[in-house]
Amino acid sequence: MSDPQPDETPPDIIETDLHPPSFGGRIRNYFLTGLVVAGPVAVTFWLIWAFVTWVDDWVRPLIPDIYRPETYLPWKIPGSGLVIAFFALTMLGFLTANLVGRTLLQLGDSLIDRMPIVRPIYKTVKQVFTMLFSKSGTSFRKVGLVEFPAPGMWSLVFISQPPSADIAAKLPGGGDQVSVFLPCTPNPTTGFFFYLPKNQIIEIDIPVEAAATLLMSAGMIQPGVNGNGQQQKLAAMAATARAAQAARIQQVKEPAK
Repeated sequence: MSDPQPDETPPDIIETDLHPPSFGGRIRNYFLTGLVVAGPVAVTFWLIWAFVTWVDDWVRPLIPDIYRPETYLPWKIPGSGLVIAFFALTMLGFLTANLVGRTLLQLGDSLIDRMPIVRPIYKTVKQVFTMLFSKSGTSFRKVGLVEFPAPGMWSLVFISQPPSADIAAKLPGGGDQVSVFLPCTPNPTTGFFFYLPKNQIIEIDIPVEAAATLLMSAGMIQPGVNGNGQQQKLAAMAATARAAQAARIQQVKEPAK
């Protein structure tokens, strides 16, 4: 019996290579594409709306009814509390920058210093806010790698300020230590804080925001790969797949020599 000729290829193989995806497959692809486009926009607007609503719920009860916009309108204006809070905080900062404001702030600090329970909480929170929002703050400006939790396994850390003189004097290594924060995945607001010698940290040149995105996505979004890079990569993969499919179709159509 002679070998089967190329034109005797089973019909199901030819139909798989030649025919486009089914109707259900196209619907699935369109749905996933729409989800990828609309999902980030919806989540972003939801987070903004939740923040604005939270601020409004805190600020509106502090405003007299005569100054509320909804007193004169049949509906509430979203964000009115946020605008009032912004102007109030700005005016508070302006007054604090003056001599009278600084004097009142010093009097308030001295009063809180006499409260045994409130004093440590207030000072800790004030130091955190000062480090996060002041122009001179240097916390979490660098990202590094440390060998944790086992040899050969590396974790991302945020490098903070060096330890104070009292703590550095008690640490081994002659005070050549730094403070690091090792965040957890996918919630980078929790983690471990410890002191580590500088020679055990490998600093990497990526922004703190990119490192936080890498942690929250569990490695699915790598630093340095933006949206255009992802699109170019997907386009190259699609072009390769189309070329391979065209080659298979051409091979099936060519008559045996």
